[in-house]
Amino acid sequence: MHRSLRFRLPALFLAAIALALLLSSLVAVRLFQEHIRNETLTELRREARGLAQLYAESVAVVSDEGRPAPTFAADKLEAATGDRLFLVGVNPYPGQDTGLTRLSQADIGVEVQGVSRVLTFEFVPPGEDRTFLAASHPLLGPEDPEGTAAFATLVVAKPQNELRDAWITLLERLALAFLFGLVIVGLLSVYLSRRITGPVLALSAAADAIAEGRYEVVVPEVPTDDEIGHLADRFREMAARLAESEERERNFLMSVSHELRTPLTAIRGHVAALREGVVTDPDLTEESLAIVAAEAERLARLVGDVLDLAKLDAHRFTVMTEEVDMGRLVERAYATFADEARRRGIEYHRRLDGEPVIVSDGDRVLQIISNLLSNAFRWTPDGGEIALELGGANGHVTVDVVDSGPGIEEEEHERIFRPFWSRDGRGTGLGLPIAKELAAALGGAIEVESELGRGSRFRLRLPARSG
Repeated sequence: MHRSLRFRLPALFLAAIALALLLSSLVAVRLFQEHIRNETLTELRREARGLAQLYAESVAVVSDEGRPAPTFAADKLEAATGDRLFLVGVNPYPGQDTGLTRLSQADIGVEVQGVSRVLTFEFVPPGEDRTFLAASHPLLGPEDPEGTAAFATLVVAKPQNELRDAWITLLERLALAFLFGLVIVGLLSVYLSRRITGPVLALSAAADAIAEGRYEVVVPEVPTDDEIGHLADRFREMAARLAESEERERNFLMSVSHELRTPLTAIRGHVAALREGVVTDPDLTEESLAIVAAEAERLARLVGDVLDLAKLDAHRFTVMTEEVDMGRLVERAYATFADEARRRGIEYHRRLDGEPVIVSDGDRVLQIISNLLSNAFRWTPDGGEIALELGGANGHVTVDVVDSGPGIEEEEHERIFRPFWSRDGRGTGLGLPIAKELAAALGGAIEVESELGRGSRFRLRLPARSG
């Protein structure tokens, strides 16, 4: 289970989100600590400045008017501000108790006495085990308005653990938000994982079925336009092509078996008749031998087609280069089918627009044209029409084979050039695929124009390289 994509994908997604949330929380806590510390120091400086001014004014009144120490005792100020107050230096109210805790320079560890500016620092007061944040402000007498000789220093301090309580509260809230976020992200990741891995697992099961040879497997529909949907569409197309390929191969084996068995049966029958002396008449003997030769030639053509296709697929096909008189070559191809045209009553004619000479492989060009003509005669009904046309334009030589057959549907224009595929399930389905591959090997191409019920036009286009 732990190796399953359905488990690893949400786990990885959840781990990434958890790490991001954790880092964000740590950064937030750190920034909050700095913010609380700075705000606390600012507050302490402000309190130290205000209280120092208050004490300085009261000292002036006490010394001028001989009044007792002011009623704002230190304990009341500490209760009001929530901070601790300390005094470093001489007593501002001689002979009277200020209520301020007296400290020495050694107790503080920082030189504050005689310093005319506000200082911030950390220290541990005597008798305490806590660290305090503190701000000090000099107490100035009325005779020293410029602050050159402070007689004492007021220290306002706050325990650091109070700051810690504030950010611990924040940390607790962040932890709750973190856990809540993980739950939400976990549910979302499981949902997204199922949406992503569901089609992937279905495709995986389909791939297993195809690997076992079951091409009729149903590939699930993925109602998205993303990569998963594209993968499902291409996988469905692949499965259909594999099923079609298997069907073509099965048909090919059946067709080849039939094509081989028919001439072999004829050859075997005539050879047996000759060997057993059943045929004694010289004319009949000659006719039997002619049939044997024709059927052997038919077998040779079939085997040659299979070998040609194998060579073309393996890119082991060698192209010869020679001067080819296209006019004479078209005449040869035309003459090959003249007898069949007369026998079937097909209107068979040719049109030669010039007699160009190109540099190519003459035998292979003749094979291409013959295959196109053979296909035309196969699909043209008796009494139909077939035309063989030679022309050229724009640096190319063209050979057109036009028939009055049933035509080809648009979606089958590409399929008819696939090996072993036949529209009627008869024949080997090798003629047009071989013609197309040979044309490409010679630097040309075959184009198809067709209309249902009105016939087809196959055009061989070759480079017009003059010799």
